[in-house]
Amino acid sequence: MTYYKEAGESQSVEKSELRTAEPRRAAQLNHAVYWLSRHWLLGFIILWGTFNLLPWLAPVFMEAGWEAGGRAIYTAYTFLCHQLPQRSFFVFGQRPMYELSEIQAAWQNTENPLLLRQFTGNPEMGWKVAWSDRMVSLYTGILLWAIVLGPWRRRLPRLPLWGFLLLALPMVIDGGTHMLSDMLGGIGGGFRYDNAWLASLTGNALAPSFYAGDGLGTFNSWMRLMTGLLFSLGGVWYALPALDEAFGNTERAVEEKFERAGLPL
Repeated sequence: MTYYKEAGESQSVEKSELRTAEPRRAAQLNHAVYWLSRHWLLGFIILWGTFNLLPWLAPVFMEAGWEAGGRAIYTAYTFLCHQLPQRSFFVFGQRPMYELSEIQAAWQNTENPLLLRQFTGNPEMGWKVAWSDRMVSLYTGILLWAIVLGPWRRRLPRLPLWGFLLLALPMVIDGGTHMLSDMLGGIGGGFRYDNAWLASLTGNALAPSFYAGDGLGTFNSWMRLMTGLLFSLGGVWYALPALDEAFGNTERAVEEKFERAGLPL
């Protein structure tokens, strides 16, 4: 009898522990959800900032002599960008960007994008950022607009879908014509490389270096910068108020749950 009594008491204690442990875990989970709902923008900025920082760490690692770390970042970001060196920034070198002919002289005399993208730089020219200037403007733009618009997110009217599509259209046109130009004329030979059509439209009012090529300060580089910033503005303006509303609803739901249970939050 004593044995069965002790066994029964042991099972009762275990069940009691389970009944108290489960609500404790549920409360901890709800606390975590509540914290995330209140600080989701900060968490996004930290994570997205890290995502934007890594491509710039690749040339830092290469310059420091840690090639394994640098090449690991280059490899990871190949899935997000073409990494063509003539459309990318360089650091620790003579200039922030180089023309295709300079890349070919330093690497290989080729227009094959699969070969060109493999050039990461050298000690004289510096080291390539792990994604192109368009990706810099697009992804960094998302981070900057989130920081700028974040404090106003609860009073910011949500951008309608047509507004987002309108702001995205310039990048679609710019990127699409670049792709078409590369397909028809090859890299370094298409209508978006010399931009003779633009020179004709403007009566050659600007320096020839503005029209041709992809280097910093050219028409192509300005277009990639501005269209990337417009696209990122549209994306953040469209998503920010909706996300804040969704997280706000979650925050209030957790508050009501704790209030009904009579527990402090």
